[in-house]
Amino acid sequence: MISRKQLLEHAKAQQATDIHICAGAPVLFRVGGKLVPITKEKLTAEQSRDISLELLTEEQQAEFQKNLDFDLMLADGAGRYRINVGYFNGAVGSTIRILPNRPRTIRELSLPDIVKDLAGRTKGLVLITGSTSQGKTTTMTAMINEINTTSEKHVVTIEDPIEYVHTNKAGVVRQREVGRDTKSFYTGLRAALRQDPDVIAIGEMRDYETIKIALAAAETGVMVLSTLHVISLDKIIERLLSYAPATDEGQLRFLLAESLQGIIHQELIPTVKGEQRVACEVLVVTSAAKNIIRRKGGFFLRSVIETGKKHGMVTMTESVSALLDAGTINEGVAKSVLSNYK
Repeated sequence: MISRKQLLEHAKAQQATDIHICAGAPVLFRVGGKLVPITKEKLTAEQSRDISLELLTEEQQAEFQKNLDFDLMLADGAGRYRINVGYFNGAVGSTIRILPNRPRTIRELSLPDIVKDLAGRTKGLVLITGSTSQGKTTTMTAMINEINTTSEKHVVTIEDPIEYVHTNKAGVVRQREVGRDTKSFYTGLRAALRQDPDVIAIGEMRDYETIKIALAAAETGVMVLSTLHVISLDKIIERLLSYAPATDEGQLRFLLAESLQGIIHQELIPTVKGEQRVACEVLVVTSAAKNIIRRKGGFFLRSVIETGKKHGMVTMTESVSALLDAGTINEGVAKSVLSNYK
């Protein structure tokens, strides 16, 4: 049976982003956005269980058997990994995300210049949105790295789990992990307001109380960065309002209009070289955008982006077209992505 060390080393050599251990399937690596089998034989339920449980200590295995799911961060000399072990149709399996050893920069991610400008804001809320596994945390980490590198600011992060470890540069970054350093995003955020922050980064907005405090903090002079799972920028207002009681909708719209600085909505798309690149659309909140947030649905925000080039805004069409013109992606991929932005 393949050992944990061999598995992780082989995955990194193949530039995989994820490893899937599943009974009834070969070991699978996600390379360039696609699942690639790396063993000829399918794993038995016993093999899948053995490989998965080797990732856990005896204490963690006992906790897993009690809760039927277990999440952890694993760090060794060669790298860092985010791991989920769970039951799937009665068999134990696992998914391993391979994390970069250091935060990537805005330039390395080829993000538009406006992202650097948004990272330089001194107050307000900036959201990084997209569906699952579209690189939102990587972009937020790059923005934190930009702040940490260029300004003498105190950054407090609340994450679940901590994926990228920052070292202090011009500023100070203090990272808190939910479940280890603080009980929840809500308690961590509430405590962060008493820790003299210049910037608060929230791994994900998951509940109304967290959203409400984040917006209040952003409105009172703290820069807040966060991610939000949403399939389209059109749905952003509706998604945030879905967390709130109907009686609070007006207040939430007001806070959002007053505090929101910008939204970066992104997708990871496959390149001709079998890698992945970020394509994104960026909204900068202008007075026109504020009026829409106060009174209308998110659908109208797209017209603000389309007419907002002088403010640095970028449409998804422009982002994807630039990748196509550079030969980074092919025409089929471009058409597939843009079919969702009409």
